[in-house]
Amino acid sequence: FCSFICSPQLFAIFAFATCGGYSGGLRLSVDCVNKTESNLSIDIAFAYPFRLHQVTFEVPTCEGKERQKLALIGDSSSSAEFFVTVAVFAFLYSLAATVVYIFFQNKYRENNRGPLIDFIVTVVFSFLWLVGSSAWAKGLSDVKVATDPKEVLLLMSACKQPSNKCMAVHSPVMSSLNTSVLSEIQSGKALKTRKRVATVTGL
Repeated sequence: FCSFICSPQLFAIFAFATCGGYSGGLRLSVDCVNKTESNLSIDIAFAYPFRLHQVTFEVPTCEGKERQKLALIGDSSSSAEFFVTVAVFAFLYSLAATVVYIFFQNKYRENNRGPLIDFIVTVVFSFLWLVGSSAWAKGLSDVKVATDPKEVLLLMSACKQPSNKCMAVHSPVMSSLNTSVLSEIQSGKALKTRKRVATVTGL
């Protein structure tokens, strides 16, 4: 019984916690011919909701003390915020359904309105899960490309000169964001399973 009710809640929690609470970063190194102009520790931090075009940073040009101000490319905030919003509301709905199933089971079984409403709402959430997971999967792909150290290095004028050495010190860790997409897909499946069980058994 709990597996059909609790699973959507657990997967929804994982979905919005791993995405909505994410913060990451990368570190780059620009080693100029003139060592005094080098910067071997360029930190770039970003976080939910992934408005990457607002993430700015400065890098050496290797041409005296002049510095180049750059920004990451892209804005995945709409897909990320939609993803988290669906996850939050899915969690709240699953929580409310749990209360109804446990404490108001008799009223739920009295007529077909309860199961019918439950069925309709669950169908809507299943659709939103599908749309949300697809949109965020594309958004996450864009975030990965935009924060790829190799792509960021291409933005720097100093790195276009063969005499300067540009390197990635470390890349952002995306494992939790990958988990968020998988969690949303699993939550959608769990909602569909609970929908079928509620429709057939009235539980």
